[in-house]
Amino acid sequence: MSEIENKLKELGYQLPPPRPPGAGNIIPFVRTGNLVFLSGTGPGLPGGGLLHTGKLGAEVTVEQGYDCARQTMLNLLTNLKAAIGDLDKVSHIVKLLCMVNSAPDFTGPPLVANGASDLLVELFGERGRHARSAVGMATLPGNMPIEIEMIVEVAD
Repeated sequence: MSEIENKLKELGYQLPPPRPPGAGNIIPFVRTGNLVFLSGTGPGLPGGGLLHTGKLGAEVTVEQGYDCARQTMLNLLTNLKAAIGDLDKVSHIVKLLCMVNSAPDFTGPPLVANGASDLLVELFGERGRHARSAVGMATLPGNMPIEIEMIVEVAD
């Protein structure tokens, strides 16, 4: 087991199994050179469904949103492992785009996105520190609270 997967286990997490691709003519990732671009992913659960549904600032609390961002990151890491074979090959997490399903007056998308960012730093240390945008959206597919895209630099 890789060092990163051991850290996940120590934190009480494990990578979920891969989920079937979403609707549309998309794939979970594209690798070009040493960069992997991961498609937008949400807080899907291994058995199906979503960890929570709804808008932040209405049906979903910041704490629930934070947990959703963490679950979303676990799903992204599963897709990243499929792309590169071993999470220890990560050189640097480059960028996250965190889209938060927000009520009109909700101003806390960064607080929600911290669930994903904090997990990356816990796992990868300095290699996990990244650029990030955390923005509110009027709606997201399936009424999920958060969707995240990620760009990762990997070793050959």
